[in-house]
Amino acid sequence: MASPKEQHPVKPWHDIKSKGGAVELATFYIGDALCGMDILKVQEINKLMEMTKVPQAPEYVMGILNLRGQIVTIIDLGKKLGLTAVEVNEASRNIIVNSDNEHIGLLVSCIGDVVEADWQRVEPPPANIGGVQGVFFKGVFKMQDRLIGILDVDRVLAEEI
Repeated sequence: MASPKEQHPVKPWHDIKSKGGAVELATFYIGDALCGMDILKVQEINKLMEMTKVPQAPEYVMGILNLRGQIVTIIDLGKKLGLTAVEVNEASRNIIVNSDNEHIGLLVSCIGDVVEADWQRVEPPPANIGGVQGVFFKGVFKMQDRLIGILDVDRVLAEEI
């Protein structure tokens, strides 16, 4: 049986934008900030919080955990984006993504809904979104009652802060 990624190949964001397609966003909160990412980037969401600290790791690396035999590095997405640290509580979750064949967990405050975003309605990110550098975002999707910052996961994981 083909994996979900083989069944639904990930399209480059600029291709989706240029074709005016829609993308499903998995939304989540970092404090009060509502963010989203292409749902095809999400491998799973869990609440495992028993981590092993990594000596001399950057401040935003919370630690590593063993997820069914896979070693996953957990990053506090709030710290990584230059916001306040994510408070670990009952609502906080790890969004597990696969980046460069490495499993990375993004610690977020809580999970939101899946939202379908039409790229015709996505605007370029401002230079600064609530204290976060716009370089980490692909765009902003305006809904009736809120804004969703569309996170560029690959850029976040590639950038050293």
